[in-house]
Amino acid sequence: MGGFWLLGGLAMRRIGILIVAYNAASTLASVLDRIRPEFMERVSEILVCDDHSKDATYLVGLGYKQLMPDVPLTVIRQPRNFGYGGNQKSGYQWAIDHDLDIVVLLHGDGQYAPEVLDQIVAPLESGECDAVFGSRMLDRGSARRGGMPLYKYVGNRILTTAQNALAGTSLSEWHSGYRAYSVQALREIPFQSNSDGFVFDTEIITQLVESGKRIVEVPIPTYYGDEICYVNGLGYARDVMRHVVRYRMHKMGFGTGDAAFATDDQYELKHDEETSHGVIREWLGSYHDLDILDVGCAEGVVSLQLVEQGNRVTGVDREEWPSVAGKLDRFVVADLDKGLPEEIRGRYDVVLAADVLEHLREPGDLLAELAGHLAPNGWILASIPNAVHWYPRLRMLSGRFDYDRRGILDRGHLRFFTRRSFERLAKTAGLRVTRCQAVGLPVEILNRGGGDSAVSQRAPLRVLAFLDRVTTQMWPNLFAYQYVIRLDKA
Repeated sequence: MGGFWLLGGLAMRRIGILIVAYNAASTLASVLDRIRPEFMERVSEILVCDDHSKDATYLVGLGYKQLMPDVPLTVIRQPRNFGYGGNQKSGYQWAIDHDLDIVVLLHGDGQYAPEVLDQIVAPLESGECDAVFGSRMLDRGSARRGGMPLYKYVGNRILTTAQNALAGTSLSEWHSGYRAYSVQALREIPFQSNSDGFVFDTEIITQLVESGKRIVEVPIPTYYGDEICYVNGLGYARDVMRHVVRYRMHKMGFGTGDAAFATDDQYELKHDEETSHGVIREWLGSYHDLDILDVGCAEGVVSLQLVEQGNRVTGVDREEWPSVAGKLDRFVVADLDKGLPEEIRGRYDVVLAADVLEHLREPGDLLAELAGHLAPNGWILASIPNAVHWYPRLRMLSGRFDYDRRGILDRGHLRFFTRRSFERLAKTAGLRVTRCQAVGLPVEILNRGGGDSAVSQRAPLRVLAFLDRVTTQMWPNLFAYQYVIRLDKA
């Protein structure tokens, strides 16, 4: 952990400045000169990272160090061109290794004003946040007055608006390279896995958001001089949007989930009436005083509601989650892949198997056991994913078939069903389908990770939900996301 020392009773953080430089021989000395002396006195370390420049950037840095021996300056030349993001990675690792508390990112081309370094670090020194972003957009009109080209200004605003909507943030600018970070915050996010290119700055924002870090923006002056821009604008826009879309998709449960590394995989209650949980609530809503066995009850998102209706519920799962501990009439810890545990005796009016059979190696064996525990008029209520939904079909056709964090291709699924294949499985277990309802996409998952952003507003979701319901009823084989099925003894 970084230490701090006291001056006049105030905690003084160990501050480092990381200057990323590429072909900055003509501007580097000026950038260092513009750091105000009173701020320089508070700086513990300055690292100039020359990213294998083609000019004399490294030599200029060494010369400055000789001329200004009192400046705590270290100059390195990367053995190859690491890229804008790769250069930052080595610099942040340097800050961690040197036990700093705060590290400021400064550019060697002079585009960002060293004169306001004290304003950049102030919120971090006060413990107000974990990262500070200098924004050229907070002061209305200042970006254009500072020389930002109109096309860059417009592009910046459009991209920022879209990124805020997708990531659930409200930043005024996602594209400033003037930043300061708590080194402890950097220790806690996987920044080393980020791109080596310019999209690094976007990736680290989503990592901060994902890990719950606090971001504060402060206004900074805009300066556009004769520095050379190495960013391909269209390629940059494509890459940053691709990443934020990927992040939002991971928050929703699609993809590997590595971008949403801090999001837990809790089994969530689906609130909409058109989802599998909504249908289960509807089918069981009029029942009370029943003995119900909920196999694979997980956090009890459904079974707890059944208890509230006046039913007696026994839950079975691999572990007893805190949310159900002591709230069900009975809970039995068991691995359902090994069948029902011996503790499960007697007969039940309803057996609930919601979103569990697809997680088992031999779901037919469990269904046969469950059938043996049904009361004379008892029945099984199951929900299963539809393996031939359009989403896995598209994944297969595109050659990108893989498991997701959640959903039909949940990485925990071991078996895949169509309605017909499940009916055959049930028949083998001595059961017959007496009721089946196709349900569409749980459209509410589009809200995951969106905060209060425009993408998450209800009107667009209602339209999407309506279209999905219509197509599900017209062509369930292709559009049904799940089936909710009642099984009675044959």
